[in-house]
Amino acid sequence: MTNTTLLTLPEIGLGCGTLGDPDEVISELQAQATLSAAWDGGIRYFDTAPWYGNTQSEHRLGYFLRQKPREQFIVTTKVGRVYSRPADPKTFHTSPWMARWKGGLPFDLRFDYSREGILRSYEDSLMRLGLNTVDALAIHDLDLKHQKTDEGVKHALNQLSHEGGYQALRDMKDRGEIKAIGVGINHTGMIPLFLERFEIDYFLVAMPYTLLDQTALDEDFAHCAKHDASVVIGAVYASGILATGPNDNRSYGYQDAPPDVIARAQKLEALCLENDIPLRAAALQFPLAHPLVSSVIPGSNSPSQVEQNLEALKLPIPPTFWQTLKAENLIREDAPVPS
Repeated sequence: MTNTTLLTLPEIGLGCGTLGDPDEVISELQAQATLSAAWDGGIRYFDTAPWYGNTQSEHRLGYFLRQKPREQFIVTTKVGRVYSRPADPKTFHTSPWMARWKGGLPFDLRFDYSREGILRSYEDSLMRLGLNTVDALAIHDLDLKHQKTDEGVKHALNQLSHEGGYQALRDMKDRGEIKAIGVGINHTGMIPLFLERFEIDYFLVAMPYTLLDQTALDEDFAHCAKHDASVVIGAVYASGILATGPNDNRSYGYQDAPPDVIARAQKLEALCLENDIPLRAAALQFPLAHPLVSSVIPGSNSPSQVEQNLEALKLPIPPTFWQTLKAENLIREDAPVPS
């Protein structure tokens, strides 16, 4: 985190997007067992968002955390989407918001980065969590994919700049209500746009810095270093393909992986097998070597996945393995690697 924030993050947390049932529906019992496994394994940093399961993740996480001493955990959520009752509940199951989640709750949303929208999103999250504080808020999905056009991105940035959205976050931080202001991004090029307008403490980077893709090194991370902004890595397994390998899971960037990505993942997996290193362990440990990266937050939807992640973090990986990846052009030569 930057030197202007009081927030310090552990090297691993739990990304709670999977508690929104993106790919499969899990029971409430399984969701709580997953959170219990994370807690029992020593995880104390939990990241969620209203978007995850159309508010379902916040409900599930809040139920769990309300039973723990507040001073013992860090919880972060996101702003930018405001939820409400759908105009026609009977037909809402056909909406694009419901199509994104295998499970999830039947609530409609609008993007709103104005002061009113940020404050509404924040207060709603507190009530869903059942907590009256969160440690940080991240501006969520202000990018071309979600805003659809360059004009849509510009409009959302202007809401933050000119309609009081960012100032609302700044005021909360100045009052001590939150310790840090973040931004969740999925694509390169957005970090410079934010940093030319706003003081940001951290970026939650979901795809452009993984074992399969280091394009954030070209420009984005340089801007972070210049502006003293830290990085948290989400989607450390590139949404699935790096967790179990390309033969079992071919999800990449929340879509079916293209042939070139599958081929690259197969080469990575083959080298991991040759060195008796789980692909999951290499994927999890790699981004932590970058000096800007404060934490990784892999998602899990079962206790066994949590346990696999914690084991993968501790597994010794010899330095020669990383040098082999560079020699085979499987990761960039300028990418920092664990020593």
